[in-house]
Amino acid sequence: MPKKMIKVSVKLYDYILSASLREPEILRRLREETAPHPYSVMQISPDQCQFMALLIRLLGATRTIELGVYTGYSSLCVALALPSDGKIIACDINEEWTRIARRYWAEAGVAHKVDLRLAPAMETLDSLLEEGHAGTFDFVFIDADKENYDGYYERSLELLRPGGLIAVDNVLWSGKVLDTNGNDPDTDAIRTFNAKLLADNRILLSMVPIADGLTLALKLPVRGGAQQQS
Repeated sequence: MPKKMIKVSVKLYDYILSASLREPEILRRLREETAPHPYSVMQISPDQCQFMALLIRLLGATRTIELGVYTGYSSLCVALALPSDGKIIACDINEEWTRIARRYWAEAGVAHKVDLRLAPAMETLDSLLEEGHAGTFDFVFIDADKENYDGYYERSLELLRPGGLIAVDNVLWSGKVLDTNGNDPDTDAIRTFNAKLLADNRILLSMVPIADGLTLALKLPVRGGAQQQS
């Protein structure tokens, strides 16, 4: 293991949370309500939530997009970090799961910030582009079906302003990206996506080993004519 890396044991992770996590009570309750659900693994971790809230504040974001809502933990986290006039376009296809999200958005007093679109996310992104919203968003969080990551990314990049940020979840895929025998469609899609972003000169890039891996892609301004993907 490189000298600059440290193995995060369960005990050390618990210390990280005890020493740094400032999770609002309503977020904690939503996280705990979601924990028994069969697909609770889809919920982001509380430290990742807090990190994303910090990014929202650093960006001064007011217009954001979320692809993959589930029960609303990440969108509630972002909504709480946004100013009173901030907006999230929240994309999902599951009415049952997002019903829980709606309940917590309302209880937290942030429901007015969330525009839930129950439709395939690609359709919602295409609609936003057709309506003339290219270059108007500050932040996009991609945490939906992995085989569509590339399409989500390309549309999100077009919708972002220069200096806007895309955060992409699950880029380490529980370590499966290293498994040479793992050639299922999701794993292949993530490997291909990671390789693409490494070569993409339209962005500044950082892959952060938090939770299941979070890639940050900062949209660069166009200089000297239209930028080309390398």
